[in-house]
Amino acid sequence: MNNYRKYFIRSIKDYYPGEFDQVIANTDNHYATISVDTKFASTSGNPIDKRLDFSAYFLALIKTLDEKGESYDTIRKICLEIVTAYVQPKNRVHAFVKRQVPKLISTWPGQILIRAFQKKTMVNTSTEGFIAHIITDRQETFGIGYGVDILECGICKLFTKHNYFRYATILCEVDQITSELAGLKLIRTGTIANGAARCDFRFKVES
Repeated sequence: MNNYRKYFIRSIKDYYPGEFDQVIANTDNHYATISVDTKFASTSGNPIDKRLDFSAYFLALIKTLDEKGESYDTIRKICLEIVTAYVQPKNRVHAFVKRQVPKLISTWPGQILIRAFQKKTMVNTSTEGFIAHIITDRQETFGIGYGVDILECGICKLFTKHNYFRYATILCEVDQITSELAGLKLIRTGTIANGAARCDFRFKVES
């Protein structure tokens, strides 16, 4: 939790300077309960499940702010600020590495890694986790040789279980940002959080 909690602390201090201790305490308390449902992710064989711990803390803050009576728009604004800061490159080297992703995908070592990733993401190590299909056909992926269909979304499952499904779409908004950081344009026709049968991730290399 320590890796990302500082980003939450920073925004909570900005928005609630006089109530910081209470807001962060309530968030931590909700996280303690919610994280029981994502504990499996730390040992899951599916690498996509690793993002569920962050999602649990994200949901804990949403629950805290909702209980404070904050509007959906306010909660969305605060949460997007936090997660956007979290995914930003931490230094120039980190930014450079992110930009190498499209180049790596088209190489033979990249394709080997993608095939290994494909085997792991199709495994349902927990009914609460993700299931994804990795697309390697170049015709289906704008010539890149990499795309993703999320068939079961662990984040949607978690938010649904705790009756906060309508907030899951906030995390979907960040996918565009993370794609751009890698020099890619995200092409997506739908998400599970918005009622689609799957989340289809396709990418184009930005010129």
